[in-house]
Parts: sequence; structure tokens; C-alpha cells
Amino acid sequence: MFNGLIRELAEVKSYQNNILSLKAHYRPNLGDSIAVNGACLSVVKISSNGFDVELSKESRTHIATENLKHKVHIEPALRFGDRIDGHLMQGHIDILGKLEKIQKNENGVDFFISLPKQGMKFMADKGSIGIDGVSLTINEVLKDSIRLTIIPITFKETLFQSYEIGRRINIESDLLSRYVYAALEHKKGLSWEEVEKISYLY
Repeated sequence: MFNGLIRELAEVKSYQNNILSLKAHYRPNLGDSIAVNGACLSVVKISSNGFDVELSKESRTHIATENLKHKVHIEPALRFGDRIDGHLMQGHIDILGKLEKIQKNENGVDFFISLPKQGMKFMADKGSIGIDGVSLTINEVLKDSIRLTIIPITFKETLFQSYEIGRRINIESDLLSRYVYAALEHKKGLSWEEVEKISYLY
């Protein structure tokens, strides 16, 4: 599990043959889970100035691999008892969004990100979302997109300041929304009493 707080901006040394080699100050152990731009990957090699992670076919199919260059967000997996300042994330990218517009908003910056239809059902005003591994809050749900406001410290400490219109973005929808949707889909025609019982589980 992760909480969407970026530990470091790691430098990409190379990405070839499904192996992503990173230069970083963080020192993981072999086999550790590391979220890279939000995708949970396993450490397969340790080097003197960084580490390598391997991308499975599943990972390569569901993330924006074209962004594995220059620098990437990294976050090590949580340890039991760690403080959670963002929200619980699994490192499972379930949809890809597209950055449509960047707009200054007083002391923040608004990102408008379009989503495929199958992803919109998991979006809710003031709900949680993972954007390239960063825990954020959805400010507004639009017809086929969402609006996020990036506060100055997040804008400064992440790669968001380098993002350009048209960039594909790894998105992890809220864990709770996925489970609730799955439960409701499995039991169509639920009564309000049944809905209330399910809500208590979460």
C-alpha cells in the first residue's frame, strides 16, 4: 500500500527490455515494492547510485510508458504503523487520463484531465484520486473530465510544473469507490436497507 506522498524525483538512467533503471538517493531492498509514477513495481537490482525495477506486460499495458524518461515520481510502500497523510493507494493504475487544460487559480493551478467513460463512474466531487502517484482531491467532476487544484507546495515538489497539454497521466481511482461500485454492480436492484448495510462495511 502507498499513500500518494512522493518520496523523491528519481532520474531515469534507462528504460529498455522492460527494465527501468533509476538513479535515486532512496535505497530499497531487493524485491521491495516501489510506486513509480503511481505504478507498483518490484525492485530487481540494486546499484551504487540507484536501483532497477521490472515492468510486466500488465504494467506496460496500463501505464503511460512514454513518460518513463528524464524524471519520475517514486514512493516506497508503506510499513505497518506508518503515518498516512494522503489516502490509501494500491499502486494499481486502472485508467489513463489526458491533460486538457492548465489554468492559474489564485495561488494554485487547476489541471483539467479528461477520462475514458469507464473511469468517470469512480469520480466524485471532493473524492480522492491518484495522479501519477500523487494523492489529490477532485475539486469538480465535469461531463467527461475532472478538475484538480494543485497547491503551491505540491506543484513545487512534484513533476507537475513540467507537465504539458496532451500528456497521458496514470490514474488510480479511489479504492473505496471501486469496491462500492463492484458490490452494487454485483447486486443490482438493491433496497436502500441493503445499500446502508454495504456502506457500513467501508
